[in-house]
Amino acid sequence: MTMSMNRRSLLKLMGTGSAAMGALTMSGCTGSPSANSDFAWNDQANAIRARIVPPSFPSRSAVITEYGAKAGSGENVSDAIHAAIDAIAKQGGGRVVVPKGEFYTGPVHLKSNINLHIEEGATLHFIPEPELYKPYVFTRWEGTELMGYSPLIYAYEQTNVAITGKGTLEGGGSPTQWWPWKGKWKEADWGDHPVENQKFTRDVLRQMAEDQVPVAQRVFDENYLRPPFIQPYKCKNVLIEGVTIKNSPFWLVNPVLCENVTVTGVHCDSHGPNSDGCDPESCKDVLIENCVFDTGDDCIAIKSGRNADGRRVGAPCENILINACQMKAGHGGVVIGSEISGGVKNLYAQHCEMSSPDLDRGIRIKTNSIRGGHLQNLNYRHLRIGKVKDAIVINFYYEEGDVGQFMPALEAISIENLHVVEAKRAFMMRGYPHTPITGVSLKNITIEKAEKDSVIENVAEVTQENIVINGKAVVI
Repeated sequence: MTMSMNRRSLLKLMGTGSAAMGALTMSGCTGSPSANSDFAWNDQANAIRARIVPPSFPSRSAVITEYGAKAGSGENVSDAIHAAIDAIAKQGGGRVVVPKGEFYTGPVHLKSNINLHIEEGATLHFIPEPELYKPYVFTRWEGTELMGYSPLIYAYEQTNVAITGKGTLEGGGSPTQWWPWKGKWKEADWGDHPVENQKFTRDVLRQMAEDQVPVAQRVFDENYLRPPFIQPYKCKNVLIEGVTIKNSPFWLVNPVLCENVTVTGVHCDSHGPNSDGCDPESCKDVLIENCVFDTGDDCIAIKSGRNADGRRVGAPCENILINACQMKAGHGGVVIGSEISGGVKNLYAQHCEMSSPDLDRGIRIKTNSIRGGHLQNLNYRHLRIGKVKDAIVINFYYEEGDVGQFMPALEAISIENLHVVEAKRAFMMRGYPHTPITGVSLKNITIEKAEKDSVIENVAEVTQENIVINGKAVVI
């Protein structure tokens, strides 16, 4: 197959009904996939799609300038935003509008029946001063619950909440604000601060979770855990649509324990440490569609809590639909884990395009015997990757290796109609000698060019059909 292949040949390769894939661009992938919401794999996928319905809101609205908000970096419009939210909520709900202009705020807490609408030409900047994000709220940080800094946009136990519009949300993360709390990271010159460093809070928090300390007591005077950008927590009927999200302190879109979530048309652009694009945690019925991810960490990562805390809460992430997204830079395109102790089931990902010299992995599952997790019914089809380091990764040795008591379990993992133009390696699959990787089906996988041999360790019960690497049929 050559780079000049025509559209008809591409559709034939990708399979009937894969018209969502356009011509080739971006280091081998061209164009962006158009929307195709056909989830007709089976009745279950169709039923999930039918259940996911975005919330609707009354027609009333309030513009934050009507409540005293003024544009400009010397202004803090937090009070005006919350006054507008309160006023609209008391009337039964509607839109709170951020109009064209540059506005600066602290955290925004949404209420039921509120749509925070960022107009085209508007930028809502979140002031990077940690004290503004207190008092602490009930939150999760890397899969562990605590009382921590408020997410930049937060909702707790609310129904019908949205963030919409064609404007921009600017998180204020930079080499001088928020990001240095990561500690040593890549080639960053901020070093590894002996005090202002997340590891000192993180390590204590994780031990508290192992010791089953109540969440209300997981409070830190010296807290260096960066807040996520958008985190609805225990909410129902969530919509995030159209906005551009930039320079997040931490993860960008992180719904936790939510039901009926739609993330559509969102552009994630953040290259700081842990800048995951969209991380649903322990959620049910989630659609991620027509989004662009250009991030410093995983583009989409499905999660369900870490270690003892994830098993205590015991809520899998389930019924996840991913459609027609574009993944550029990032650690992984569509990722499961690593905070996956509650398990994940029923994922359907299709018609996505991935490519970048900075994209590390296309499809990735990462866990270990401390995190564990039952991963079942994960389905991927009609995916197109231009340039990537590792195309398919299933790794039971992520970070801590094999030192725990909770073995990962894979069941009904299906990858079909995957085409990769260029990869350093086609596969990196590492199971345990005592718990090999099983339950995987690979069908119609083409890797035009792979520079290095695949890494295959302790893999069993893998169904294979039509795998072609460097022009040759192979059996892994």
